[in-house]
Amino acid sequence: MKSLITAVTLAALSATAACAPVIEGGPPLALPIGLQETAQIGSIVMSSDWLDAEDDFADTFNEEVHEELRRCMWGTSPVDLRVHINELDRASRLETLLNGEGEHYLSGTVEFVDPARNNRLLGRYPIRVSTSAQGRVGGLLGDRQMMVSEAFGRAVCEEAFGRNPRDPGPHNATRG
Repeated sequence: MKSLITAVTLAALSATAACAPVIEGGPPLALPIGLQETAQIGSIVMSSDWLDAEDDFADTFNEEVHEELRRCMWGTSPVDLRVHINELDRASRLETLLNGEGEHYLSGTVEFVDPARNNRLLGRYPIRVSTSAQGRVGGLLGDRQMMVSEAFGRAVCEEAFGRNPRDPGPHNATRG
């Protein structure tokens, strides 16, 4: 019985170690120049202390950020991303409908790690974005999580790689 408890405890520790949250409190660290041209996005792990969000926020966030990073990380060396979300605030649909204005905010810390070298830290960036709720119609019908997640992914590309992964246009939920 004791060995079963030990095995279960070790399995739980192994599972949580693979999803370790972002190291909080560390200073920003730029990616090495060479890696900016050779990196390719691998997996994304998101953590947070607590968020007031829909159940599918992590899925939406990971999909949108991964899509943006695929557009600015076109190399062949896999690099994983750990993101710790500190704050999420989305404009109220009712307020946006009534006054035609609203903003969505998202802030967190992003770490690039090398999965081939025991998740060695390669770069760390604090990211804070805000994006328009897109007026009355966008505020009422728009996917608030998608908008702010796409803006976050684009900000990561701009900070870490110095390039915007998307041209402005209707295919860009945040129009910029």
